[in-house]
Amino acid sequence: MYRNATRARVPTDPAESHAAETRSVVIEPPARWEALRLRELWAYRELLYFPTWRDVKVRYKQTAIGAAWAVLQPLLAMAVFSIVFGVLIRVPSDGLPYPVFAYAALLPWTFFSTALTRASASLVNDASLITKVYFPRLLLPVSAVLAMTLDFGVAFVLLLAMMAWYGIVPGVALLTLPLFLMLAFITALGCGLWLAALNVRYRDIAHVTPFLIQIWFFLTPVAYPSSIVPERWRALYGLNPLTGVVEGFRWALLDAPAPPAAIIAVSTAVVALLFIGGLFAFRRMEHAFADVV
Repeated sequence: MYRNATRARVPTDPAESHAAETRSVVIEPPARWEALRLRELWAYRELLYFPTWRDVKVRYKQTAIGAAWAVLQPLLAMAVFSIVFGVLIRVPSDGLPYPVFAYAALLPWTFFSTALTRASASLVNDASLITKVYFPRLLLPVSAVLAMTLDFGVAFVLLLAMMAWYGIVPGVALLTLPLFLMLAFITALGCGLWLAALNVRYRDIAHVTPFLIQIWFFLTPVAYPSSIVPERWRALYGLNPLTGVVEGFRWALLDAPAPPAAIIAVSTAVVALLFIGGLFAFRRMEHAFADVV
């Protein structure tokens, strides 16, 4: 936080007038609750459009099939899972056709993993911008996550086509789908804020993030249902915030069994802690970004 150290008074002596023109800036650590500066973020809200649209254009610039890559990644993963887990290992799928069972989970997972990767590298990738122009740095990881919503929307169309092919009609639970999508968005942003801030100071984060996402994938019920987890471990299993998101997507879209209330409650609480903690940690470290990056 910056504050002007000079006092507003009219100097009478020429030497004093010259000294008054030299202003000193005192750099202080931001206060605990004032660190978020949400009003400042709102004032720069129009600036959020430009890095978001830039990320979208750069992602598909000079590509042969363009936005079809948003569909190709989860589609190929679904094909592999259907063969390995659905045919060879015969993993249960809650009575649903395994391809649509897996694809419905791969949608939020792909959104989360890609958004987290791009958000964690957003500050380092825009180092030249951070050192030249002032703006709320929080806009960079937010725009990185927002840019992935386009990929999600394109891939979601294929899921609707698969549901029509298998004759799956969602029920009233479809109304809760935006809530689970928001939960995935906040999870990616909360984790991305932590990793983006740490990545400025410790570049090892860029190497740790892919490994973290890989481990996280196997702890998330993407290729298998959470119903195979013993009842006594489900509250602990809910500490993974993506568990509630993935199971919620299947419930809302495919009319699958409702996810246990314990998993949803614990996952939501963990997401809230990650997001709020990430906001404050990011703001506390923000004053050093331009010097370290």
